[in-house]
Amino acid sequence: MPITRTTFTIDGRNLSYLDFGGTGRTVLALHGHMSDAESFSGLAERLAPGSRLIALDQRGHGFSDRAADYSRAGYIADIAALLDHLQLESVVLLGHSLGGINAYQFAARHPERVEAFIDADGPASLGLDGQNPLQFVLSLPYAAPTRQELVDGMGSMATMFGNLVRERADGSWSLPFHPRDIVDSENQVHGDHWADWLATTCPALLIRATHGVIPREQAEAMIERRPNTRMIELDTDHFVYTNDPDGFAKAVNEFLLDL
Repeated sequence: MPITRTTFTIDGRNLSYLDFGGTGRTVLALHGHMSDAESFSGLAERLAPGSRLIALDQRGHGFSDRAADYSRAGYIADIAALLDHLQLESVVLLGHSLGGINAYQFAARHPERVEAFIDADGPASLGLDGQNPLQFVLSLPYAAPTRQELVDGMGSMATMFGNLVRERADGSWSLPFHPRDIVDSENQVHGDHWADWLATTCPALLIRATHGVIPREQAEAMIERRPNTRMIELDTDHFVYTNDPDGFAKAVNEFLLDL
């Protein structure tokens, strides 16, 4: 089916999203830091019939505008705004990392709008030692007059970020995120979110990467303490949808089939 990109406005900012098509239950996908809606393209190709996949470029990512803040409340307000824009009363939320935390926090605040959620490697508590693992991106250049200048300015990190750069309307090139925004956002997602994780009882799936960010002890507690929750472990790293696309899609499809 044709993929469409749409932009709408909230509080003077543009938010962009991809509609991958499909009919039936709507699954709203939320990416992690330094990613965007296109990261769910592989899942869209593998998604079983019966669902419509929509993926949001979250604030400060992809084709969505930068925001004045990257607070928990801000991300959650953007999700509500998208549902209102789409005139959807409720959806299944699917989130990776930052997006996984946003998904279960949105469910905690708007339980009537969430049929179920899938959390891919998003912890219930994160970064309580005060360290920001994304601090390294501050050395990245954000924009340059040409693609080559931008990639050259990345040095050794070009292998990781060089393929993400995009041409802007004025002909210059930039990353699809601002490094400073990423660090600010990561700082504000750190914390103890157990109350939000435990606030709802809708069906939930935790997809844990065995080499990801959720310690096994925490993951086991997440499914033991929250009713109506199951866990699938994939033997890969934090980027489960990229490095085990078939396993990721299988876990998602089986969960949706059981709803």
